[in-house]
Amino acid sequence: MPSQPRLRVLLGEATAMGPGKAALLEKIAATGSISKAARSMGMSYRRAWLLVEAMNSSFSEPLVEAARGGSGGGGARITPMGEEALRQYREMEAEATDLLSERLARFAQLMREPAPKND
Repeated sequence: MPSQPRLRVLLGEATAMGPGKAALLEKIAATGSISKAARSMGMSYRRAWLLVEAMNSSFSEPLVEAARGGSGGGGARITPMGEEALRQYREMEAEATDLLSERLARFAQLMREPAPKND
């Protein structure tokens, strides 16, 4: 049963970054759109927009810049600060995985085996 820690960076009362926010940033970078990113994650646009607003207000500079729609269309992009925050988060995640891999394997031995799927 492979295990990987799910890192959430809590600073003050807010979750500055976690798996969902990191994935959303990556999808926005890939699609150039908050709505397309949300759809690809099975998330409502409103939920994605609230997460973007939360990230933008938690950091010293915005992580995502959005352009309003119109004749030229809208869109969104990850700012250099967003790229740096995402890079640092993924590095912390990798370090946590490396540091905890043996302990997670021992902990997983305490868990019940997953039930087989009936196809």
